[in-house]
Amino acid sequence: MAYLNILRREEIESLGPPTPEDPEETGVSDTFLCDLALKHVASLTEPTSALVAEKLHLPCAVTEEILYRLYREKLIEMRLQSAIGVTRYAMLDHGWERLVRLESQNGYRGPAPVSLTDYSHMMRLQAGPSRPTSIDAVRSAFRDLVLPDSLLQTLGCVINSCSSLFLTGLPGTGKTAVSQRINAALFGSVWIPYAIEIDGEIIRVFDSHCHRAVPKRKSPSEHDCRWVEIERPLIIVGGEFTLDHTVLAWSETSRFYEAPFQMKSNGGTLVIDDFGRQAVSPRSLLNRWIQPLERRVDFLTLNNGKKIEVPFEQLVVFSTNLDDKDLIDEAFLRRMGYRARMEMPTQSAYVEIFQRAATAQAITVDQASLNHILNKYASEERPMKPCEPRDLLNRVNDVCLFEGRPQKLTPELVDIAWRNYFGSGHTFELPAPQASAATQSNAVPV
Repeated sequence: MAYLNILRREEIESLGPPTPEDPEETGVSDTFLCDLALKHVASLTEPTSALVAEKLHLPCAVTEEILYRLYREKLIEMRLQSAIGVTRYAMLDHGWERLVRLESQNGYRGPAPVSLTDYSHMMRLQAGPSRPTSIDAVRSAFRDLVLPDSLLQTLGCVINSCSSLFLTGLPGTGKTAVSQRINAALFGSVWIPYAIEIDGEIIRVFDSHCHRAVPKRKSPSEHDCRWVEIERPLIIVGGEFTLDHTVLAWSETSRFYEAPFQMKSNGGTLVIDDFGRQAVSPRSLLNRWIQPLERRVDFLTLNNGKKIEVPFEQLVVFSTNLDDKDLIDEAFLRRMGYRARMEMPTQSAYVEIFQRAATAQAITVDQASLNHILNKYASEERPMKPCEPRDLLNRVNDVCLFEGRPQKLTPELVDIAWRNYFGSGHTFELPAPQASAATQSNAVPV
């Protein structure tokens, strides 16, 4: 696109990517656009230029020009020529023959793609938040969590820099909860393409499972519909994550590529949860990303061996409850950006977490029941974990539902929930022995 590179970020945010006025301005080869248009003509029952334009996500005038080239090559015919947008077309035998060859090489039938150059420029333009975050914005993003101010400050710096974060701590300290909320503090939305074209190959980027489209805005000018505006993506992967998820995924059926997770998370946040528990070794994964984390670019390989450079513009969070010394070395930590450790809460922080969880679940809590819980922790010398108030109250809810009790915490319910959560033996309570009728009849009165 000739004038995409000269636009400022503010113009992209307010107007969106500008609409191409001719096929050359799409940044994609004429041959590829004609081939894709031919696929759409073949798939439509009654193809018109307006319907093909809708499938291509291109202006009708541009689509008419592409279809006319197919007509001149005798791949399609015009059945009815009238006003712009309502010209009807039909496939010719030569077009069907061409389609068979195309499908054997590339089965993509979606919106027209953008060029890798335009994609790279747009991702770098939108990489960071649209405006710097503040302590108030960070507090708002984490308002349902009880966190120390020092951690909120670190998280604010991570968000503004879009750097990586290595988050450690014992199980149950809230690492996953923190990781999931970081993305909420990234201001603004992101424009991403449906697909990218490289030398006739397609990489599909937009994924409805990972991306949430922003409702279409009412703007005085049209934008390039090959791009879709989305909320900043949040992608969380866990123990199922392998090195195969970091490379282009080729489909033999569809015959095009699917972008890897780190590419789909560009402009947002990628969380590697339970880091160290993946099937791939931690060192292998870190070695795969040690250069992208430092240089902000990644290299992907096509089936023909060609390597392409794509932006690596997301906030990466590695969350683990394992000892970091067993996972990574100092060379990687130096490139990591930020490190933070989640600690166990103080008693006052635990009480605040418990009261918030009780309010969220509409459970009444009195001081006697709360003291009973604190005494149980003290008597068993059990550390207080931030995840436990919610879990204990979930079990209180279960008991109240089962027995038809009001949702009010009592010491008795605390004991039941405690037993069900931390586990304890279930022994039979034998009834007191009673004298038999024969024994009672033979008893001598005193």
